[in-house]
Amino acid sequence: MALRILLVDDHEVVRLGLRALLSRYPDFVVVDEAANAREALEKVRLHRPDIVLLDIRLPGKNGIEVCREIKEQLPKTNVIILTSYAEDEMLFDAISAGAAGYVLKQVGGDDLVRAIECVGRGEALLDPAVTQRVLERLRQAARQEWATAFAGLTEQELRVLELVADGRTNKDIAHALFLGEGTVRNYVSSILSKLGLTNRAEAAAYAVRHNLKEFLAEAS
Repeated sequence: MALRILLVDDHEVVRLGLRALLSRYPDFVVVDEAANAREALEKVRLHRPDIVLLDIRLPGKNGIEVCREIKEQLPKTNVIILTSYAEDEMLFDAISAGAAGYVLKQVGGDDLVRAIECVGRGEALLDPAVTQRVLERLRQAARQEWATAFAGLTEQELRVLELVADGRTNKDIAHALFLGEGTVRNYVSSILSKLGLTNRAEAAAYAVRHNLKEFLAEAS
């Protein structure tokens, strides 16, 4: 079954170019076009397309707001943001709004077709030009989470916590870190106090929940 596509862009020439490109492919059907946010939302409700190719800069509401409304009203309709802009905040706002794809208008026709096919299969897609920035933002977010989750713990306490999460006894930990068992008990008590926890099981669960191993690997 052909993918039903709605084109949303305030430039008629862009819409004509997209329609001409997609008309070459029997697996795509352009059901309609829209030039602004109001038209886009009306025509999405009317046609219930599989995919909306949506410009991020529109008169009235911007494309991110339109994307959010489309996903709220028709969750099964996928949105591909098609834009000339590779700004980080726009990219992450679009992802937060539920966009399944983010493609720069500089992309070649074949790449755009592959992007539509990818999203049509239910996959998510980012333009290669912005993928690295997404990964770096995710890494930054993870580092910020770790910094908060393990704030105040010393390097040695982190090692002890890692071994507690592995289910090791105080004796095992003492042997692994060349410490006395009493010293390990003191470290465990300090960890519980700093994290506001009451027992080893809670500490182990906390370490797993906040990805302590990844944190230590990143820090090494």
